[in-house]
Amino acid sequence: MRANGYSTAAEKGGMWVAEKRLALISVSDKRGVVEFARGLAGMGFEILSTGGTARTLREAGIAVKDVSEYTGFPEMLDGRVKTLHPKVHGGLLFRRDLESHRTQAAEHGILPIDLVCVNLYPFEETVAKPGVTPPEAIEQIDIGGPGMIRSAAKNFESVTVVVDPDDYEDVLAEMQAGGGKTTRATRMRLAAKVFATTSAYDAAICAYIEGLGEGEAPGSFRLHGALKQPLRYGENPHQKAAFYAEPGAPSGTMGASRLLSGKELSFNNILDLDAALNLVREFTEPCACIIKHNNPCGAAIGRDIREAFEKAYAGDPLSAFGGVLGVNVEFDAKLARDVASGDRFLECIVAPAFAPEAVEIIVNGPKWGKNARLVEAGPLEHIGPPAFGKDVKKVSGGFLVQDPDRFPEAGKEWAELKTVTRREPTGAEWRDLKFAWLVAKHVKSNAIVLARDCAVVGVGAGQMSRVDSVHMACRKAGERAKGASMGSDAFFPFPDGVEMAAAAGVSAAIQPGGSLRDKDVIAAADRLGMAMVFTGIRHFRH
Repeated sequence: MRANGYSTAAEKGGMWVAEKRLALISVSDKRGVVEFARGLAGMGFEILSTGGTARTLREAGIAVKDVSEYTGFPEMLDGRVKTLHPKVHGGLLFRRDLESHRTQAAEHGILPIDLVCVNLYPFEETVAKPGVTPPEAIEQIDIGGPGMIRSAAKNFESVTVVVDPDDYEDVLAEMQAGGGKTTRATRMRLAAKVFATTSAYDAAICAYIEGLGEGEAPGSFRLHGALKQPLRYGENPHQKAAFYAEPGAPSGTMGASRLLSGKELSFNNILDLDAALNLVREFTEPCACIIKHNNPCGAAIGRDIREAFEKAYAGDPLSAFGGVLGVNVEFDAKLARDVASGDRFLECIVAPAFAPEAVEIIVNGPKWGKNARLVEAGPLEHIGPPAFGKDVKKVSGGFLVQDPDRFPEAGKEWAELKTVTRREPTGAEWRDLKFAWLVAKHVKSNAIVLARDCAVVGVGAGQMSRVDSVHMACRKAGERAKGASMGSDAFFPFPDGVEMAAAAGVSAAIQPGGSLRDKDVIAAADRLGMAMVFTGIRHFRH
């Protein structure tokens, strides 16, 4: 008996054994698919495929049968319906060990499909692009792909399903060593990856559609991530930990980063590296920052990245030792020589890219050697935190979700700034005020940042009273506080913070305003000759 040109399967020992083994391949990500299909064909598999994948394989000289020819039913509705057919899902789902399933499959000309290689329409990548409309996004919701891989994964006892191009090589090697078969353990592992994939995919679609509602909190919120790295421990050695990357994490984020050299990153390394990335991306000018315990102890912009680094390191050299360095431009050889000079030591360095010569200088130098942790993040979205995803903070029994703090937004002027004192800031003070205000976004509340020449000279972080943060920042700055500009993440509740800063020599301040005693604070600034600017926006960071 024949079925669509194929010899029907025969029963041997109560199991289904097909004369021709079928593999169905339909992928959006074509990476490695030609080599994978060629390997399957070499083991005697006949390839079923659709659309662009079929064209790609044929152009590579691999024999392919269109799914529409196999099912006897054409693709329709602009390709929305092509694999939703009993001959496809029946071939994936029927249990080879059940006589009733074998009988029904034979009656309807359904052949077993032993391997499925499918990855899904790039929904998350599509909606991340600027200007994408809802209709364009909706068209990237895959229907047939998730259906096929879920069917195959449910029947993992008989079907191998591959959704990740990174698995192609290992699956082929195992099949070539095992007479064209995979082990049950491999099929189970691949099936689990399917359900992780569809779960994340559906969560992204749900979040997008719910997010179309203007100003409404979605009815549900889901966190999904793929294991990027098991960690030795968490914040402390007695805590277990792991690092998960969100699907589709864009360039310039820790989720998309890669470790070029050095020991494995720790939990605390990753937190500090992320803090460094989020700070340096605020600036279009060359920027360097040094993070210690998730706060910047130094940060600066300069005419070039070497100047920015030197100014940032000088902000607090004592605290900078063993810190994490972040830059927003390529880490080049000249910068590498500066970083490696003297008695400087940095735990990790993160940059959009590293020049090969710079890596050689750091890794093969006498100071750090191969333990130097160099993390390449890829191109940054320079102004403001990354738009990707939401800011999520875990609490007992739940989590809090908010938009990222993106003030001032990319491309927008500082239109809301308002001078509230009699004296206007000078041009240099304006530059330092804006710089200090942006850095204050990345300091734990209560946050005070003193800046001169667009470089941090003192930081007060995480104090229970704002005046204590002012005291800490002025003490760190010392003589450098004279002529410095002060950024405060929230309003001054009393004049004492302004009075203390002025006593140290601070000449200008920027703060949100909004205190019941704003008039008293402004009067103190006027009395002390200090220029003060209100933003109308605060930058709490707990």
